[in-house]
Amino acid sequence: MRSSKRINSGAVALVACLLGTAAVPAEKPADTPAGKLAQTPDFTGVWTNAGGPGIGGATRTAPRQGAKLKPEAQKRVDAYQKLTNGTNDSPYAWCTGLGMPASMMSSGGYPMEILQGKGETIIIYEAMNEIRRVYFGDRNMPQADRVPSRNGYSSGHWEGDTLVIETDNLVDQVDQRGTSHSDQATIVERYHLDGKDAQGRRILAVEMTMTDPAFYDGPVVTTKRWAEMPNGHALTYDCAESTWLDRLAEMAKAKGVPVP
Repeated sequence: MRSSKRINSGAVALVACLLGTAAVPAEKPADTPAGKLAQTPDFTGVWTNAGGPGIGGATRTAPRQGAKLKPEAQKRVDAYQKLTNGTNDSPYAWCTGLGMPASMMSSGGYPMEILQGKGETIIIYEAMNEIRRVYFGDRNMPQADRVPSRNGYSSGHWEGDTLVIETDNLVDQVDQRGTSHSDQATIVERYHLDGKDAQGRRILAVEMTMTDPAFYDGPVVTTKRWAEMPNGHALTYDCAESTWLDRLAEMAKAKGVPVP
């Protein structure tokens, strides 16, 4: 009888295993990596500026007396403004992406789409069709392999329910409105859900801190709020940067001044 019971118990376990019902592991506790991943909110979707189209939704705080431009940086910004004032010329008018942090802050009425994955999150701004790839953990490239660009290189991690994105490898961008910076700039963004608006749409709040020892005497801190667009769509926007660079050189030549 004892032998028969052992055989029957083993058979039951084998059948249960084949059916996928045996020895199912307990759910991962919250303090394990898998538990933390399960608890993070999903930002996947299309988002627009909270408040409606054309409303930026961004507010700039004033840490350390407004994080003033340093004298040399101010000279460069003044030279750029002198070159372009009185024209409708800007990077955006000549098909060049806004670049960080302007792409996150100043996309006007154009939406942003987030595609959230396990090792990589993609952020697409409809304006200028700008794409940011945010890498996590082992998906990150070695520093030597990161290519500088207007939007830089972004790596992310979670702190509870807050997505933290750190961006470096930016190129010099004196042409940004209000957020001009050098190639030494680094940016930290913190994304978290902040309730719902009167229409019942989820609100995504972002705090951005930019540090640039070459341009500013302190950090530049900005906050922005995005509202989710249920079943929203981001459209394709076609442009090329070379057109703007050619136009900038043309203006400088016409005025007999160097390109800032």
